[in-house]
Amino acid sequence: MRAKAGAVAEFLAWWAALWALWLVLISRVDGLELLVGGSVAALGALAAGAARRAVVDR
Repeated sequence: MRAKAGAVAEFLAWWAALWALWLVLISRVDGLELLVGGSVAALGALAAGAARRAVVDR
């Protein structure tokens, strides 16, 4: 249970950081940009977590 909570916390931290970066880099904020940014941030968060586990679990 603790490992699952850690994985969720890691995902949310990556997602929030990547989504904030997306918002900083776009020129106009509207509903579609928020949706796309959140989706792309989720994919990036999954990739970052997988990359970290690939390196740490060696």
